[in-house]
Amino acid sequence: MKKALVIALSLMLAAPSFAQVVVTGKSAKVSAGFDLFTDFATKTPANMKSRSINQGINAYLTYNFKIGEGPHVFAIGAGLRSHNFYTNTRIVNANADTIVFRPIDSKLNYKRSKLNVTYIDIPAEFRFRFDDKWKIGVGFKIGMLVDGKEKYIGQLAENGPTVHLKTKKINSLEKYTFGPTLRVGYKVVSVFGYFQPAPVFRNELGPEFMPVSVGITLTPF
Repeated sequence: MKKALVIALSLMLAAPSFAQVVVTGKSAKVSAGFDLFTDFATKTPANMKSRSINQGINAYLTYNFKIGEGPHVFAIGAGLRSHNFYTNTRIVNANADTIVFRPIDSKLNYKRSKLNVTYIDIPAEFRFRFDDKWKIGVGFKIGMLVDGKEKYIGQLAENGPTVHLKTKKINSLEKYTFGPTLRVGYKVVSVFGYFQPAPVFRNELGPEFMPVSVGITLTPF
């Protein structure tokens, strides 16, 4: 998550200087966006309870192609997306062919247990503007997995010390993702939704849960 945040912020900081080169009049040929969202995981195992807020981030740059003479555009570009799933479970064996999550013993005190997955995206979107203030974006994106890990902060044994564990290279994560996006906004702020019909883990090799992301988008230009 920290690495994804650093990269996302770097994209946002670099975007304005790049955009100055490719802006003609009031028509920006390059757009930058930063999403803050929470995930709702569908089809989670019966023994897995998710936290109410599962914060994630997404940053992107797109190149805009005008549609006719109006303010509407078709945009395509690249982005970085990071999801966090906070639950009451841990992975039994991250190297197993089939990934199984087991509930954390109720006798143990723990602060956090989460699965983090990060993707590089290719987003594409039709953006419609009205009165130079309101905007609607209907799109689709394809993602490729670049990182996956589990983090746990808590006890491993009753009355034991609190430990910080990070497990990387989790097996059977789905390498490619895709899904539709929708944005409705006013000026620089939008609300958005994303649904990923492909599960986080490969078919029958892990839980079937799929994220539904809801949040806000900031587009400084």
